[in-house]
Parts: sequence; C-alpha cells; structure tokens
Amino acid sequence: MTEQPADPPSPADPPARTVAPRLGTTALLLALPLAGLFVLLAMPDWDVRWQHHPAHFWLVLGAAALSTALAYATGTAARRRNDARVFLVSLAFLSAAGFLGLHALATPGVLLDSPNAGFALATPVGLLVAAMFAAASATELAGGRAHAVMRRAHLIRGGLLAVLVLWGAASVGGLAPLDDPAPPERASGPLVWLAVAALLLYAFAVVQYLRLPSHPGSVTLLMAMAAAFVLLAEASVAVALGRNWHASWWEWHLLMLAAFALVAVSAHRQWHEERFASLYLGDTAKGTRELSVLFADLQGFTSFSERTRPQDVTQMLNEYFTIAIPPVVEQHGGTVDRLVGDALMVTFNRDGDQPDHARRAAAAALAIQAATATVAAQHPGWPRFRVGVNTGEVAVGILGTAGGRTFTVIGDAVNLAARLESAAPVGGVLIGAETARRLPGARTERVEGLEVKGKTGVVEAYRLLGL
Repeated sequence: MTEQPADPPSPADPPARTVAPRLGTTALLLALPLAGLFVLLAMPDWDVRWQHHPAHFWLVLGAAALSTALAYATGTAARRRNDARVFLVSLAFLSAAGFLGLHALATPGVLLDSPNAGFALATPVGLLVAAMFAAASATELAGGRAHAVMRRAHLIRGGLLAVLVLWGAASVGGLAPLDDPAPPERASGPLVWLAVAALLLYAFAVVQYLRLPSHPGSVTLLMAMAAAFVLLAEASVAVALGRNWHASWWEWHLLMLAAFALVAVSAHRQWHEERFASLYLGDTAKGTRELSVLFADLQGFTSFSERTRPQDVTQMLNEYFTIAIPPVVEQHGGTVDRLVGDALMVTFNRDGDQPDHARRAAAAALAIQAATATVAAQHPGWPRFRVGVNTGEVAVGILGTAGGRTFTVIGDAVNLAARLESAAPVGGVLIGAETARRLPGARTERVEGLEVKGKTGVVEAYRLLGL
C-alpha cells in the first residue's frame, strides 16, 4: 500500500516549527512591562511623578470606551450564535469597562474634590471581576453548562450592571463599606489580595486559552485574547504596587489600554463575518443538530429579469422580501442563513432551542406564500415564490477560512430542502417526509412519483395546504 503524504498545514495556521520561537518572543515582550515595573520600584529615582488630571481622565475613559466597544461586539456575537464562551468574554470586557469608567470619575475635579475609597478601589475590583469572567470563559463549557449559561444570560448581565450601578451610587453617597475617607494605598492588604486573586485567575485563563483547539481561520484572535489577559494580570500587579501619579502608577493605565487595543485590532483584522469565530465553543464551530430548513425561490425570475429594467427588478425583490422575511424571522423564530438574488434560505432550531422547529418552518412557509400572494396580485406579471421545507440532522458551524468565513448548515437534509423547493408548485409549499411526520393534523397532499436531482429513486414528499 502506498503511503499517502500528510496534509499540508492550513495557510491560516503557522507551521509547527515556527510556533515555539514565536511564542517565546511573544512571552518575552509580554514580560517587559512587569520587568519595567519592578525596575521602577527598585529605583525610586526613575519612578518619576507626573500629576496631570485631564490626561488621567481621558486615558482611563478611552480605555473604558474601547472595552465597552469590545463588550458590545462580543455580546452581539454571543447572542447571534448562542455561544457561552463569547458571552462570558463580553462580560469580562463589560465589567472592566464599567469599573474603569467609575475610576475615571474619581479624577479630582470631575465628580469629587477629594479621594474616595469606592472610586479608588473600582479598578482593582473591576480587574478581579473581569478575571472571574475570563477564567469562567476558559473552563469546559460543553453541552448542558453552556446552555445553562445562555438561558440565564439576561439575568447574569443584569446582575453585573446592577453591581456597577450600586457601586457607583455607594461611592458617590459615601455609603459603607465605601465610606473610608482614606482610600487604601499601594501594597496595602486589600489591594494586594485583590491583585493576587486576579493574577491567579488570569493565569488560569491564559493557560487554558493557549490549549484551546483552533477553529478554521486564523488563530490570531485567540492568541490576542491570551496576550490581553497577560497584560491585564500585569495591570493588577501594577495597581497594587504602583505609586500614585508616578510612572509605576501610570503604567497600569497603559497596560489596560494596550490589552483592549490588542484585542480590538486583532478582531478588526478578522473577516468581518464571524470575526470572533476563534473563540467559539466546539459545539458552535462544528456541531450537529436536528433542524428544519426552508428554501424559497422565485419561479421565472431569470426570464423576468431579461425583460425588465434592473432597477425594477430590485424594486420587486425589495418589496417581496420586505414582507416575506419578517414573518419568518419575527413571528416564527427562523434564522436567515443566506439571501442570494431571488433565493432565501432559512433555518429553524439552529441554536437547539426550538423543539417545534418543523411546525415553525411549515407555518413560516405558508406565511411567506400568503404575504407574497397579496403583493403578486397587485403586480400582474411578477414571478411567484416556490417554497420547500425539510427536516433532518445537519452539520452546523463555520465554513471557510480567513477572508471568507460564514456560519451555515450543511447536510443531505439541506440539499433535499433545496430540491423540494425546485419541485414545489408556484405559490405552493412542498415538505419532506420527516417534516410531515412532525405535523399531526396538518392538511397535506402526497406527491406521487417525485424524483429529484442527486437522489436515487422516488422521494416521499407532500404538498402542505394548511396547519
């Protein structure tokens, strides 16, 4: 037997022989800030003092704004893909942003004229809370644990926001235990213990992130997240040891800004679709799931386009999809997978939270035909939709690599749904056998002798008349 050559490494992933030197160089660069901090502490003459309130306010506020942007971007991705890891990462950015914003308000002359324990402690507490979420995102989140997190996503996020509001109110109002007129200084008990706890949590997150399997595409974002956690860990140490308004104190401000900027730049360089795919859980990136797929297409679209001005074709498509998509997405909970020309592909139960996905897909199909029929009646000569629905197990995840990633579903059930659509009557809905079996009481007509491309033999299919 001839031995087959090994597959070449993916162009998105560097060859193994280059990884170790690159990691060594990266580790050295990341260690420099901490080494610089200890040099400043060991040589106080070098730890120069610079007290500039406007610079402090805008530096901290800028870091908080950048972290807020990352929290929003990752939070949106987490909701769209129902991914627990990305959700926890978004909370890490949100907590850092919230407490940093409170610290910015501690700048003399902004809200208060004198030091305040609540605002002074906001940064180390924020770094610790962010470390908790970072460590949680690095744990094993397969199956039930991930679903439990996402089911409680609104409650968890709301609880974090409530803590931020209460901390700010207690700080401004001077309420216990944040009523100490003399905030803790460098290397004091509270700051040291907060720094130690944050350091351990960030270290755990870094080790776990470096062990995560990479998904299709670049691993740059994954490495950037690990590097950002290192910088935030170093910032925690600098907060505890730095001297106020000295270079060692300014350092942790810059470290936090650098951590957020590193992730932001790395995410910006990713393909705009699924730019946080490197962080997805395995079940999100390449899982299998039973779902229902709906295809809709305009019969006679090509001939209509040949005899119609392009702007009129565009008007027709916009009018159709304006009324066809809302019933699918808003009323029946479908997810538009793609919209190509006159074709529409929608999935149901892609997140695994719709046990009645077959009925949802069937109801959406009938709603599309009912809504578009009204439009077609007002525009004689416009083409009509054909719709096909099928149910089965498919692969759900990322398709493609850097420069062309998308999140879609693939499998025989998808292919059959497309074939059923092409065989459906104009203005009608054709469903597969499995979909029909999941619709007790539905009014259907069996289609006899149906053969479709890519399938041997006759395909069992039904025309859906009503639910």
